[in-house]
Amino acid sequence: METESEPYVRLATLRQLHQVVAELNTARSLADTLQTVADGAIAGLGFELAAVNLVRPDGDLVVAAVAGSAGAEALMAGRVGSRASWDRRLSMGERWGELRFIPYTEGWVLDDDDVPQWHTAGPAPRFPDEWHPMDRLLAPMYSASNGGGELLGVISVDRPRNGRRPGAWGQEALQMYAFQAAIAISNARLRANMQRALVRLEREQQALRASEESFRQAFEYAPSGMAVAEMGGDQHGRLLRTNDALCRLLGRPAAAMRRYSFSDLVHPEDIGTLLRTSAEGGRAELRLARRDSTYVWVSLRNSVVADTADGPRYLLTHVEDIEDRKRHELQLAHRASHDSLTGLPNSAELRARLGARLCSRPPGSAADAYASSGGHADPNGFRPDGTEPFGAMDGTDGGSAVPFDHHVHTVAPPDGPADDGSKGLAVLFCDLDGFKSINDRFGHHTGDAVLIEVARRLTSGVRDGDTVARLGGDEFVVLADGLGTADAQDLAVRLRNAIIPPIRVDGRAVRVGASFGIGWASCGMSAEEVLASADQRMYVEKRSRSKANRRAAG
Repeated sequence: METESEPYVRLATLRQLHQVVAELNTARSLADTLQTVADGAIAGLGFELAAVNLVRPDGDLVVAAVAGSAGAEALMAGRVGSRASWDRRLSMGERWGELRFIPYTEGWVLDDDDVPQWHTAGPAPRFPDEWHPMDRLLAPMYSASNGGGELLGVISVDRPRNGRRPGAWGQEALQMYAFQAAIAISNARLRANMQRALVRLEREQQALRASEESFRQAFEYAPSGMAVAEMGGDQHGRLLRTNDALCRLLGRPAAAMRRYSFSDLVHPEDIGTLLRTSAEGGRAELRLARRDSTYVWVSLRNSVVADTADGPRYLLTHVEDIEDRKRHELQLAHRASHDSLTGLPNSAELRARLGARLCSRPPGSAADAYASSGGHADPNGFRPDGTEPFGAMDGTDGGSAVPFDHHVHTVAPPDGPADDGSKGLAVLFCDLDGFKSINDRFGHHTGDAVLIEVARRLTSGVRDGDTVARLGGDEFVVLADGLGTADAQDLAVRLRNAIIPPIRVDGRAVRVGASFGIGWASCGMSAEEVLASADQRMYVEKRSRSKANRRAAG
């Protein structure tokens, strides 16, 4: 079972990884890209040393960038290791997915080969997963995902800051980073080729036909999609020319592509992103429509190209398929925000969703009274009668005047048994009764199966817009908006009745009960206060039901 803090650690790691991956595509040259790859391993993955070994045209690998140690950089930068030595390393040790880990107990045979290295001797590890100075962790970079395509280089990392070998999360993060680094290096090479082609087009005006042929070759045979569109006039943005890679990506023939502009193909939710993308040097990540009506995530990068010295200008757009990266990002985000056993939102995601509905200002404050009164202020903030709408809020009591707050406040129905028709955001805190005895008697396998089935029954018993989350252990929370007091009580009864029927696990029928506490979210409260209130009411209900059962048994 995950600890409560682990989702936050994963979210922090995911943010760092997103940041360093984003920086990979900002480098202007191949050399800058390689150094950014090394720096990113230090900044985003928790290592103190990193080196990027790049495959040369002759097949050997040269140390192209080092980060984390000036001494290691002076020792290794520019040195070359033979391809045979590198192939030997990549065939040794433990396979962590696409990664290669060579423990110090095996790596001593590599001490005398020709691969540049900085490793030093050290004492034996004190515990099983402690990092040893002679351990080696290698992340190969290939031109295609899942280890396919040609080898572009290898990222070598050392000295984890926590002193331990990376766990499953750290291994996956490093593997994903190596995949993105390979894309960035390939794109840097492509950009370099394209830039050289564009420079030739500008400088070789006397050899225009030769320059156009060079551009045509780079355009037509580029591995990523490319398009030329009109700039200005009535046909601004219309596609004039597309290469085979873009046609294959979108499943449309070149003749059909000439009837569209990117604004015709972009996903409706991304049209604003496209319109905000500048023509010169603009970048955007958005979705384009395929012929089969599905959408693919792409990265657009624009450049302006002149046909002749003073002729019309055209928009050259490089279209890169980033569907795999987006899928990985969504998978990582889902893992960080959802319970691994039940698939429900976890504690962190529950608090985030609940906190998004709350603000620090309780309903009924001066600002809310003014907003609900329909008052209007002039540009200087005064009412038509000349009085200040927030004259009492001078800041001395810590208040702040927010006359144009568009936040819709969450208000709890009045406390009491009567239902006056008020609606609010109900928070149902559920604790399973008898679950511990099932775990103790039949084992955690049966307990896990019970939790999965309870999660399914809870999810089936709520509306599409409601949230069912696993808080931890055998505790669940339901967020249901727009309910009155009686509605919330009815929902609790329905969910309890849905949980009570026997659950069959491996041919055995087991039963659990459930106690529900109903709390209400309200602005002015924190998410923790709302959950604590519902939790307290759940225990009151659990104790009262226990007493009732004892009296019935007596």
